[in-house]
Amino acid sequence: MLKKEILAQIILDFQKKDLPELIERELEVDLEIPIKRAIVILGPRRSGKTYYLYYLIEKLLRKGVKKKEILYINFEDQKLTDFSLNDLSMALEVFYEIYPENKSQKVWLFFDEIQNVERWEIFIRSILDKEEASVFISGSSSKLLSKEIATSLRGRTLNYVLLPFSFSEFLKAKNITYKKYLSSGEKAKVANAFSEYFSYGGYPETIIYPKERERMINEIVEVTIYRDLIERHKIRNTKVIKSMFNHLVRAKEFSVHRFYNFLKSLNVKVSKNTLYNYLEFFNDAFIFFPLKKFSFSLKNVEQSLPKIYMVDNAFITSIIGNDESKKFENLVFLSLLKKGLEPNRDIFYYSSNGGEVDFLIKKGRKVLTLIQACFDISDYNTRQRELKNLFRASEKLNCSNLIIITQDYEGEEKRQGGKVRFFPIRKWLLTYCRVPEKGAKSESEKFKI
Repeated sequence: MLKKEILAQIILDFQKKDLPELIERELEVDLEIPIKRAIVILGPRRSGKTYYLYYLIEKLLRKGVKKKEILYINFEDQKLTDFSLNDLSMALEVFYEIYPENKSQKVWLFFDEIQNVERWEIFIRSILDKEEASVFISGSSSKLLSKEIATSLRGRTLNYVLLPFSFSEFLKAKNITYKKYLSSGEKAKVANAFSEYFSYGGYPETIIYPKERERMINEIVEVTIYRDLIERHKIRNTKVIKSMFNHLVRAKEFSVHRFYNFLKSLNVKVSKNTLYNYLEFFNDAFIFFPLKKFSFSLKNVEQSLPKIYMVDNAFITSIIGNDESKKFENLVFLSLLKKGLEPNRDIFYYSSNGGEVDFLIKKGRKVLTLIQACFDISDYNTRQRELKNLFRASEKLNCSNLIIITQDYEGEEKRQGGKVRFFPIRKWLLTYCRVPEKGAKSESEKFKI
């Protein structure tokens, strides 16, 4: 068990040090949540969860909360190796010993990477039951997943997902202002920034240290595979998991059966069930998002071959290189994800009679929007194919909100079958597909595309 002196030192170190310089994120968390629920910030490794906790703490300080009313512990601190459930209780005890007045008033508790402590959920549940406290938890996807939390805390949490930077957050990090009207010089800055974001993605540290980004991206890939997959799930066949990662990055659609036959041709022995489990592990760790084909039949949805999207374009650049069409479609998918839409509940792809629509957005049983992602719409045949597929799907699904996201073309095209709006990708990301504004009702606003 840790000595109280070490715990006191950790608590006081946070009290004495200044918060780091922060970039405001678009994710909105209500600080006035019921105190009997814990706020959980989930997301892929290196997406900025620790700094987001700092951001929430800074907001509390601006609202007049005193810093001594805030307890922050990062469980990746080397001094907290082998931290136990009993030590968690002792940490809170020491906090109250240092600031005894907190025992009779509301406090704010922040636990970063708490999944490193076995049976941590017992401690959190005890706080929610007994203490007058607001609890905030963050953790890497390697051990802190929404399914596990929902089971262990029995619906006592509000879960949020923090992904790498959106394009508007990327511009903030670069100190580039986007507004409705721009000078030619300002437009050039935004265009150059988009080119960088398009290829290298939005992992915060790769933006802050651009000279090291290729090394950092490779390190994120390696650490993600080892910690979030191999270590977490005690996977012995590391060769298969690495091969699967490369195949998933390259795939448009992914068939476990075909991948199984590929491995079999290399004399690699692994069961199909194991491969299905691996695919789920990747999804749980926010690395890959399998997107199912839309159908009003749940059985048909589950049996459909998924299209594969990645958490960040950096993975595509790292593994494949310059595949503009793939990165473009992936970026459109991520824009929908960051708006709060959930794959295979709100977003699907659609295919019928050989014609495909990249993204179908629905609410309940009503299809709201059909979207095509087309990097280069200048080719006549490409344009006609995209329009044809949209109008066919529109008629069959009774959906009139038809959109094509393009590299730089903006306009409308009307036909007897309806109207299609064309949006340039930068305008789409910065204007039309933003997360709900502060104060908006997210459940309704997120569907207004």
